[in-house]
Amino acid sequence: MNALSIPTWVIHISSVIEWVVAISLIWKYGELTQNHSWRGFALAMIPALISALCACTWHYFDNPQSLEWLVTLQATTTLVGNFTLWAAAVWVWRSTRASGVLNISNKE
Repeated sequence: MNALSIPTWVIHISSVIEWVVAISLIWKYGELTQNHSWRGFALAMIPALISALCACTWHYFDNPQSLEWLVTLQATTTLVGNFTLWAAAVWVWRSTRASGVLNISNKE
């Protein structure tokens, strides 16, 4: 646990907590609005959360070589998370355009 300073641990842990809260709030927003794309967005955030948990776990045990596979898992889940969040953002954008939530007009 000595791999990181206390302030760095505070940032890591608070970021994980923030991510969990954000997933929960976005899921609830999707339920309230009955827009399933928001719940999909919340699910798309999970790979990034797994990535953060991998980093915290690896640092907690002082970055041992025996847990170096966590670094690979973190990189993989970050990559997957980037794509899932992109796809979810497109889904939310399309669903808001289709429902008329966004009223974008080309008036000049």
